[in-house]
Amino acid sequence: MISLDQMLVAAATLLVAGVLTSKVSNRLGVPALLLFLLIGMLAGSEGIAGIPFDDARFTQGLGIIALSFILFAGGLETEWGQVSGILWRGLSLSTIGVLVTAAVAGCAATLLFNFKWSEGLLLGSILSSTDAAAVFAVLRSRGTSLKGTNKPLLELESGSNDPMAVFLTMAMIRIVNQPDSSVADLAGMFILQMIAGAAAGYGLGKASVFVINRIKLETDGLYPVLTLGIVLLVYGLTSSFGGNGFLAVYLAGIVMGNSDFIHKRSLVRFHDGMSWLMQIMMFVTLGLLVYPSRLIPVAGMGFLFAGILMFVARPAGVFLSLLFAKMGLRHKLLISWVGLRGAVPIVLATFPFVAGVPNPDLYFNVVFFVVITSVLLQGTSIPLVAGWLHLRAPLARKRAYPLEYVSRGRSRNDLVDVPVPEGSPVAGRQIVDLKLPKSALIVLLGRNEDFIVPRGSTVLQPGDVMLVLGQNSDVETVRQLVESPDAAYTDSVPEDEVQR
Repeated sequence: MISLDQMLVAAATLLVAGVLTSKVSNRLGVPALLLFLLIGMLAGSEGIAGIPFDDARFTQGLGIIALSFILFAGGLETEWGQVSGILWRGLSLSTIGVLVTAAVAGCAATLLFNFKWSEGLLLGSILSSTDAAAVFAVLRSRGTSLKGTNKPLLELESGSNDPMAVFLTMAMIRIVNQPDSSVADLAGMFILQMIAGAAAGYGLGKASVFVINRIKLETDGLYPVLTLGIVLLVYGLTSSFGGNGFLAVYLAGIVMGNSDFIHKRSLVRFHDGMSWLMQIMMFVTLGLLVYPSRLIPVAGMGFLFAGILMFVARPAGVFLSLLFAKMGLRHKLLISWVGLRGAVPIVLATFPFVAGVPNPDLYFNVVFFVVITSVLLQGTSIPLVAGWLHLRAPLARKRAYPLEYVSRGRSRNDLVDVPVPEGSPVAGRQIVDLKLPKSALIVLLGRNEDFIVPRGSTVLQPGDVMLVLGQNSDVETVRQLVESPDAAYTDSVPEDEVQR
């Protein structure tokens, strides 16, 4: 029998290995999730460590909790200003696109692999969602970004398509187990889940901001604990009332991320770390659940099904859901190729085990094989495809500053980066000569790898990044000054209104 000490050593070793693996993944340009899975497989029953593990119910529970924190962290970092203009495109991709992808993949599974219609559609539903986190991990490792609205669109889609995939999977499991289930019942369940999930996410997000700003905890370290409880509470309450808990936590994150509350910056960083912790735990556990010898018999089916998803089902979902969107062909082709399968399909593949669906091993093994194939083929080729389509852009790396602004909740001030691009009208000018709002202050200037404490006589250079403290409207005015050649210089600004 394994002792507690041995269990702790094994868990700590796997966790540390996962963290170190993320560094390796950046250098190799391979998504970290693939390496996390490999660590779990090496530690599993047929791996080097030989840890026996086959608890699908525990894995499902851990996956649900982990996905809740991952979606919440994604919502916190979603800037409404970036996604508001592409909201309907993202929602169309995450609903119609997911539905079409599931239907096409399900039909292919039925016609090619002799599944029953309900079983084929169940497999298609499990594999219908995407994982943009893996995409952007690859792009960051290559110092690459995407042009236009492609990046925020993919982020919005990946955060909002999981609830649809979960619903479709649960609906198809119900049909497999209860063939007499009516479409009307399923439609009613869908409406209830989405409306209740959206309402709960928005309402509880607003309530959370209110509570955080007014609770006045004596110890700052309790605020992260409070937000941990909020995430679990949002998911649990929503699910207990028949709503979609994943949709609720994602919307709650968006609401909170676009509101002002105490210790916002530090809490966003904390939940980013929690997201990584959950990813490592989830993927390593999923890897433990896999028996590599069982993947070999489904290799042919997995390769063929992965090809159908990449070249038929995903493009069909993208082009049909964006049929009326004003997007060029190159952009739609890129969105089609970037549909990586990741954490959610593997977690959903544990649902048939728990629900008592016949042959659950087949779903899990095929899904696992498809995810690995998708990550290897699509994930590593994204920068190359983006370059072919002329949609590759340099990555704007976030600068780490030696100071931090802690919002007190109801304050409208914030500390924001304002870059000075090449050709900006303020380049080559002294700060004192700019029409800066009286309440906006340039507190620090990033230049190359150094930081400069600015004075009125400091001359701005292309490539500088100004760290501006002020209200949102003032920061926007500073951005306009940086970009507008007609508004950048002082004419007769009062002496007490310029930064010295």
